Amino acid sequence: MSPARLDIQIGLERCVVERPAMLDGARFGLLMNRASVDRHLRFACDVLNDAYPGRLAALFSPQHGLWGEQQANMIESPHGRHPRLGVPIYSLYSETRRPTPEMLAGLDCFVVDLQDVGCRVYTFVWTVMNCLAACAAAGIPVLILDRPNPLGNAVEGPLLESEYRSFVGGASIPMRHGMTMGRLAGLLNGEQGIHAELKILPIAGCPPETMFHQLNRHWIPPSPNLPRFESALVYPGQVLLEGTNLSEGRGTTTPFEICGAPFIDEFELCDLLGRLDLPGVRFLPVRFVPTFDKWAGQSCGGVSLHVTDAGAFQPYRTSVSLLAAVFQRWRDRAAWNPPPYEYETERMPIDILSGSSRLRTLLSRGAALAVDDHDELCGVDKT
Repeated sequence: MSPARLDIQIGLERCVVERPAMLDGARFGLLMNRASVDRHLRFACDVLNDAYPGRLAALFSPQHGLWGEQQANMIESPHGRHPRLGVPIYSLYSETRRPTPEMLAGLDCFVVDLQDVGCRVYTFVWTVMNCLAACAAAGIPVLILDRPNPLGNAVEGPLLESEYRSFVGGASIPMRHGMTMGRLAGLLNGEQGIHAELKILPIAGCPPETMFHQLNRHWIPPSPNLPRFESALVYPGQVLLEGTNLSEGRGTTTPFEICGAPFIDEFELCDLLGRLDLPGVRFLPVRFVPTFDKWAGQSCGGVSLHVTDAGAFQPYRTSVSLLAAVFQRWRDRAAWNPPPYEYETERMPIDILSGSSRLRTLLSRGAALAVDDHDELCGVDKT
């Protein structure tokens, strides 16, 4: 029998019951998307509109749009109007990634309710940071309705080096950062010198180490290529493949859970990875044909990732090991993708993803990684 899953109370649900003073009589904007739901699968905009009648003045959406319908990497979402609530929808992944003064005009408060996935390169937190800065400049207080980090509080991967900051990394944090959106926003608000007036309504009844599969909640995809919790679980490592010519499974039904390319022998790669005895994961040979993105319409050989122990699994180490195996065995075919990538036109995508040029430099040699090199790339502190 599987253990009982935790019943928790997220910030959205607490907001309705506790009614924060910041919203008392306020006209507010709400940053959300389709994954912003309560325990009854009601959208945050509907929940708050019912709880605070006539006070919801505008909606704001992150990358992929309000409905999560747009693909990644500079596929922008248009502005619009909500067909039932009658309020404007401002896209913050459009010609602007920061609310303009015109968008914020007339607002007394800015509310954030977004489901993050616990990974530095997932752009939602950088959209929130931009909103904090815009609201600080406009003198508008910000209320964050917190949600769990689906990956718990485990930390993995190297810190981002400051010269590699971009829209997929706006501060020096690890790839798997181990914080909720609220906690991370509070940290950024102080450390980045934003100093917005910020209140965080935390989650109740959720120990920080809790992972999403331990919660009594439905997984709603926060973006189109994270359809399952399992895809989010491998994402902090497999997202590195976006900087290579390997398919990360976009254009299939299990993105990030499978990967490969036409030049890879699926059995050989599976054997190479199996010898590494990586914790909490098993690999299976796979062939797949992406319907879009890299290698669209071509048969790719590769592997599928199957997490056997979510607590022991190390997504970043796993994907660094996978890339090292591919660049050693198929050194004449494996390659790094050039820019542009997420509005960065000069630096290599793999560098802004991994947080420095070290991963690209070491793997480009095509040699097996020494233990110390591997530990350095994975952010292991030897001191």
